Amino acid sequence: MRSHKFSFVVFVSLLALTAFAAVGQNDVFNDPTVDYTFAVPEAKWKMTVKPSATSPNVEYVYGDRADGHLEIRRLTIPKDSVMTDVVQDEEKRVQFRQGFVAGREENFTGKLRGSIYNFEYVAGGRNMSGRFYFLKANDTTVYILRFTGQKDAIRLLRNQTDSIARTFGIRS
Repeated sequence: MRSHKFSFVVFVSLLALTAFAAVGQNDVFNDPTVDYTFAVPEAKWKMTVKPSATSPNVEYVYGDRADGHLEIRRLTIPKDSVMTDVVQDEEKRVQFRQGFVAGREENFTGKLRGSIYNFEYVAGGRNMSGRFYFLKANDTTVYILRFTGQKDAIRLLRNQTDSIARTFGIRS
């Protein structure tokens, strides 16, 4: 009788560990038309714009666009550019959104180093938020990961946005 109970406990434990390991696995974005890769932390992230030879842009949506939207863009910058200047140039692009409130700039480190810029705005009568990661690949290339969505949704997705940015790297 004890042997059956012990076997059942071991079986349930192994089943739970397998389920836990499956939840922790990430899909990896890897496309031959672009020179970068990153881990997608949850299957709910769906690619809506695929890169091509003419457009290296990638976009993902977390369920619904209002819940979370990711755009990845590559910027070519002058060799002597300072990251703060790159962030300020991007801020100039978004500052005219309705209800715009600038946030703070933070340093960020993952596979690539850079900065994070947060801001809030209003769209369609909803409080929205933006969290942009500026990741410096080399002296003349910066990748911007633009996460936008409803303010509360972006706050809840922060671990996932950080994870995507942390795993974002250049293929060798």
